[in-house]
Amino acid sequence: MTFLLRRVLVMIPTMLAIITITFFIIRLAPGGPFMSEREIPREARTALNAKYGLDEPLLVQYGRYIHNVVRLDFGPSYKFPSRAVRDIIFESLPVSLELGIYAILLALLIGIPVGSVAALKQNTVWDYAPMSLAMLGVSIPNFVLGPMLIFLFALTLRWLPPALWGPPQHKILPALTLAAIYIAYIARLTRGGMLEITRADFMRTARAKGLPEATIVTRHALRGGLLPVVSFLGPAMARAVTGSIVVEKIFAVPGVGQHFVNGAFNRDYTLVMGVVIFYAGFLILFNLVVDLAYAFLDPRVKLE
Repeated sequence: MTFLLRRVLVMIPTMLAIITITFFIIRLAPGGPFMSEREIPREARTALNAKYGLDEPLLVQYGRYIHNVVRLDFGPSYKFPSRAVRDIIFESLPVSLELGIYAILLALLIGIPVGSVAALKQNTVWDYAPMSLAMLGVSIPNFVLGPMLIFLFALTLRWLPPALWGPPQHKILPALTLAAIYIAYIARLTRGGMLEITRADFMRTARAKGLPEATIVTRHALRGGLLPVVSFLGPAMARAVTGSIVVEKIFAVPGVGQHFVNGAFNRDYTLVMGVVIFYAGFLILFNLVVDLAYAFLDPRVKLE
C-alpha cells in the first residue's frame, strides 16, 4: 500500500510537468487555431480569441487550463466548437484501446513461444531463422508494412478487407501491422531472458533433482525469462494503445490517433492537449501495473 501511495504521489508532478511542457510548446508553434487558407477578418479573429480566452496573458491561460484539467474538463475543440474534447476522446479511445490490446495479445502469443524455442534450440536453425525474422520485423516500419499487407491480403489474395473498422475480419490487418514490431521485441527479449536463466545455479539444481524438463522450462526458465518481457510490456502497451497513429491513418481506424494528427494540423490546442494527457496517463498507469507484476514474478524484488 505504501508503494502504491508513493507511486501515485509521484504521478502528480510527472503529469503536471507533461501538461506544462506541452501547453507552452504547442503555443510556440507557428500559426494558430483560427488560421486557414481563407483569411479571417480581423474583427472575427479578435472575437474568437476573446471567446476562448486566447487574448489573455499566457500564464493566465495556463492557470485556467490547469484548474479545468483537475475537473477533467479539457474544454471545447477549436475546430469543432460544438463538441467537447473529453467527448471526442472518450468516443474514440475504445477503438484505440481495442486495437492496442489485439496487437499486444498477438505479440505475446507469437513472440513468447518463438523466443522460447529459439532459447532452447540455441545456435540451431530454430534459433537463427526466427531471430532473423525478428530483426526484419524491427527494421520494417509500420507505414511500409501496412500497405504491403493490404496489397498482399486485400488486393491480391482478396482474403481480408483493406481498411475501415467493423467486423473481426477488418481488425486483422491493422492488429498485425501494429503487432509486428512488438512480436520481434518480445521474441528477442524472451530468448535473452531464458538464456540467462538456463545458466543459473538453481536450474542445474532442478535438473539434478530429476525434475521433468517440461516442468523446469515452464515453472522456472520461462517464469524467470519473462521478466524482461514484463518490463517491456508497460511502455509497449501504452505505445500500442496511444501510438498507433500511422496504423490508424493507413487503415482508416477511427481511433485517438486520427484526432491527434488532425488536431496538430489544425492547431487545435485543446484537442492536442487532451490527447497528450490521456497518452501520458496510460503510460504511467501501465508502468505501475508492470512494477507490480514484476514483483509478483520475481520473489527477489520487494515493493519497498
